[in-house]
Amino acid sequence: MTTATPDTGATPALKPYLRLLTATQFAFNTGFYAVLPYLAAHLGDGLGMAGWIVGLVLGLRTFSQQGLFVVGGALTDRYGPRPVVLTGCVLRIAGFCWLAQAGSTATVIGAVLLIGFAAALFSPAVESETARAAVAHETATGTPRAQVLAVFSAAGQAGAFLGPLLGSLLLLLGGDFRTACLAGAVVFVGVLAGHAKLMPHRPHRPPTARTGAALPREVFANRPFLVLCLAYSSYLVSYNQLYLALPAEVERATGSQSALGGLFALSSLLVVVAQLPLTRWSARRLPPRTALVTGLAVVATGFAAVPLAPDGPAGLLPAAALVVLLTLGQMLLVPAARGLVPNLVDDHRLGLATGALSSVSGLAVLVGSAATGTLLDTPGAVLWTVLATVPLTGAALALTLSGGRRTPEPVTAVTD
Repeated sequence: MTTATPDTGATPALKPYLRLLTATQFAFNTGFYAVLPYLAAHLGDGLGMAGWIVGLVLGLRTFSQQGLFVVGGALTDRYGPRPVVLTGCVLRIAGFCWLAQAGSTATVIGAVLLIGFAAALFSPAVESETARAAVAHETATGTPRAQVLAVFSAAGQAGAFLGPLLGSLLLLLGGDFRTACLAGAVVFVGVLAGHAKLMPHRPHRPPTARTGAALPREVFANRPFLVLCLAYSSYLVSYNQLYLALPAEVERATGSQSALGGLFALSSLLVVVAQLPLTRWSARRLPPRTALVTGLAVVATGFAAVPLAPDGPAGLLPAAALVVLLTLGQMLLVPAARGLVPNLVDDHRLGLATGALSSVSGLAVLVGSAATGTLLDTPGAVLWTVLATVPLTGAALALTLSGGRRTPEPVTAVTD
């Protein structure tokens, strides 16, 4: 019997299928973020929509994506990732082309719902397949699965960083929002072509008693998995404060929100530069549960540090400390949390579980954002203390999870 030798290189030597999935995540975020940062300005300034309608449109896009991840995950388990990914690409192309032409509230809403639903199909299929492939890679080479998932996360962050730059470049060259939408559509045409040619077929899974009515119960009555969902939700509620509490803090400290762009760029660059070495270190020294708990504790420290940091000439220091610590916590906990999912559910339910992880977290963000909004006018010490308790609660929940790894089932969908 041949013993797998752990990969000790700086970056895991990924098989072609894992390289395809990683490149997919990069291209997906590049195309998406070439458009999204400019959507609100286009709706308000370009189309003259009222502020509440702009907020409604953005909220509907998030709901149609995160809220329906569980649908995409279930379809992936039933039909395999290939048809779900290809359908998601086609719908995303159609959505971007529609949004480029949309001029009324109804057509804009229809376009963003289609764009969000496309991601609800595409993302859980790619993420669950990456998790499955990472487990197989771990079994074959000894490389911790978290390292593979970190490459996937870093690729996504690189796309999120380069996408807005692509959109800005198009605008500087004389293009408009329509040009950015069409550029995003072109990116997804490339993703569609690549997957149509390279993504392997998975044997069709016929319906059985196990994949019928009892199917959701296998996931949603799974207490350890629900604990993971709640712990992960505490992170996403915290991460969402980059768009809610952080802007309020920056404006309080500097009198405007002009520094936000630099702070977001700092977050993305940290992930691109530090994700792989940090995960390589943690994957070899920390069990996944410990990495999850530690990451949530670091996030909590970021919130607790805001009222302790000085004002005056260093007015942005509290906000910068929050961004750095929240990003470091994210880099620790996200690969660990995704790596735990295959331990907690059967392989034939991995897609549903991956989608459910995002859908439950999306619901928590919806509730948590409303609650945070009511606290923005309270004294800073109260606001940031309450926010710090959210990831601390998640860390306490994560401590109840098993730190071990189950032996994965044979994986047939990652053949190169």
